[in-house]
Amino acid sequence: METRGSKRKSSATNDSDIQDQNSMKKQRVVLGEISNSNNVSVSPISNPEVSGRVRNSRIKRVAATRKGLSSVDSDFDTENTPPESFTAKSITEVKFSDPQNCEAFVDEIDSYLYSMEREIKRRPKFNYIERVQHAVTTNMRGILVDWMVEVAEEYKLLPDTLFLSVSYVDRFLSLNRVSKSKLQLLGVSSMLIAAKYEEMTPPRVEDFVLITDNTYEKSEVVKMEADILKSLRFEMGNPTAKTFVRRFAGIGCENNKAKKLRFECLCNYLVELSLLEYCCLKFLPSLVAASATFLARYITWPKLHPWTETLCKFTGYNVAELKECVIVLHDLFLARRGGSYPAIREKYKQHKFKNVAHLPSPPQLPSSLFEEE
Repeated sequence: METRGSKRKSSATNDSDIQDQNSMKKQRVVLGEISNSNNVSVSPISNPEVSGRVRNSRIKRVAATRKGLSSVDSDFDTENTPPESFTAKSITEVKFSDPQNCEAFVDEIDSYLYSMEREIKRRPKFNYIERVQHAVTTNMRGILVDWMVEVAEEYKLLPDTLFLSVSYVDRFLSLNRVSKSKLQLLGVSSMLIAAKYEEMTPPRVEDFVLITDNTYEKSEVVKMEADILKSLRFEMGNPTAKTFVRRFAGIGCENNKAKKLRFECLCNYLVELSLLEYCCLKFLPSLVAASATFLARYITWPKLHPWTETLCKFTGYNVAELKECVIVLHDLFLARRGGSYPAIREKYKQHKFKNVAHLPSPPQLPSSLFEEE
């Protein structure tokens, strides 16, 4: 089976440089004993159903507005200026020289991603901890995801690898009861599968055994890998919030080159924080990405309305549909949720991510933000 990682590898021009990417680091990350105590305050979510379902009419509406739309030019300068007025027409006038932008197929790609994210077989149950698990708690899941972020940083794995691996964990836990002692094994085996799917040179099984401080044998990791693949019926490819935020962030920054890189880092920070929060499983990945774009615009340009007509048409979501998820992401940003899981926050305090974890935000979101302009 040819994966995205193998396709990237075949097009690489210098394999020797890639071989150094995933070499062992001087420090090993060890999860240790997962606490069963739930010391994280999680506010209840009012609607138990999966929020933001994409209706068939929305897919048609989105596709009709996306012809010629793709990622905006990624160059940026250092001038700090407010965004310019932006319309759908100005997007379509952008010249696309990179064939990977797939301008000619953007309608079909977006429609396919929107339909794929809604397939039941690719989505975890939003209430699997209450319905399926006995030993696993929301706090234990948060600790595991936090550790997986550290492992991804240790081996310099792609963001898509991290998002896919967390998706595999949630999907597996939705179908299979797992003991506390096997939870880390599930996490590391999921990362192994995701790395094989996404990376050009994934870490070896022995590397993942070592990262657990040899808590598990190689045979145990391989067996869990097989169990995951069988349980998920080898459906390894599915769109995540990272998939959508790449497309939404380019539109959300409104071609403002001065703040484009920081804005994209902030969007990525917010969607990555959503991995920590169990209640975010109720939201579709595209809705999480759209909500992150909304909140990133508000934090970056607080005097502007964070949702424009262009964003509404491009993402297929109006402000009312985003409200619940935006509030959750804002709580995560202010550490009112997930405050005891530091890995993502420490990661985005680094200069290479423009220190977006240090950006200020008001403690409350004005109700006017969720009103149509």
